[in-house]
Amino acid sequence: MLTGLCGWSFLQGHMAETTPLLTGTGLNRSFRIGAREVNVLRGIDFTLIEGESVFLYGASGAGKTTLLYTLAGLEKPEAGKVKFRGTSLYDLSMGKQAEMRNKYMGFVFQSYFLLPELTALENVMLPCMISGKDGKGRAESLLARVGLGERLHHLPAELSGGEQQRVAIARSLVNDPVLLFADEPTGNLDSKTGSQIVELLLGMVREEKRTLLVVTHDQNLAVLGDRASRIVDGKMEVEA
Repeated sequence: MLTGLCGWSFLQGHMAETTPLLTGTGLNRSFRIGAREVNVLRGIDFTLIEGESVFLYGASGAGKTTLLYTLAGLEKPEAGKVKFRGTSLYDLSMGKQAEMRNKYMGFVFQSYFLLPELTALENVMLPCMISGKDGKGRAESLLARVGLGERLHHLPAELSGGEQQRVAIARSLVNDPVLLFADEPTGNLDSKTGSQIVELLLGMVREEKRTLLVVTHDQNLAVLGDRASRIVDGKMEVEA
């Protein structure tokens, strides 16, 4: 048994390291395609610890993106619970769910979803504009850190695919989220640029002390995180 102040400090640190940030329990989700029902998630349990970077990988159609969207509060499961810091997401009203996502979560997608009429700086500032914050300084700093400090005023059409994804990464971090979700962030990029983007994303998340959950079909990228989980036919097969 641990005793004394040093022992208590160690115990507190250990508890903090292993406290779940996000949990999914018994998650089930199906879709109907014509007369056929497809079971996409089949009783999945998943835990994400604060501060870790985890990759979900598997073949196309395995259920990994559906799982990410379900964990992010974007697709309600037919059965099961999703808890963020102990709060059951889908027991909240739609407004409270959106409020929690806006306050605590950031998103990076395969398609960059940049507004074509806005500059890189304006695209990164957009979440701040929506929440009524002055995010210009933070946005400029993030763009500099992703290597686009000289391209603040370029439109998306003037940027390469890799540069657009860098803008999207900066945008996802501008509101200081606790948790970052990335859905196939390299899917529209060549392998070299994709690897650079994943390394940048991991570096930014670790520097900012955030938690990261990435979906990818590329097992070679999945090994770059702290932990990798493989999904096969709607079930979690491997955790390493």
